[in-house]
Amino acid sequence: MQKSPADCTSMADIRVEIDRIDQALIALFKERWGYIGRAAEIKKDAGLKADIPTRVDQVRRNARKNADKAGLNPDFYEDIWARLIQHSIEHELDILGDSDR
Repeated sequence: MQKSPADCTSMADIRVEIDRIDQALIALFKERWGYIGRAAEIKKDAGLKADIPTRVDQVRRNARKNADKAGLNPDFYEDIWARLIQHSIEHELDILGDSDR
């Protein structure tokens, strides 16, 4: 049964909850990855490039804004999103046939 941080009374409780959250994050990343693949297919059909700077900037700004709103360090989470974006672009380039490299 899921516990809040305040309800955890041992390190074992904390570890169970962290592991649960990590599994949920991976599931969300997998879902996100599916959309990245589909975006590449749509971009290929539309003749679009993998790297669209205005969208990259928008996603990074959203990460900062969402982190700040949640009381988290915006610099740290923007950095994580920058890595996600780069990984996504590389995947899209593979699907697009390296035409953007």
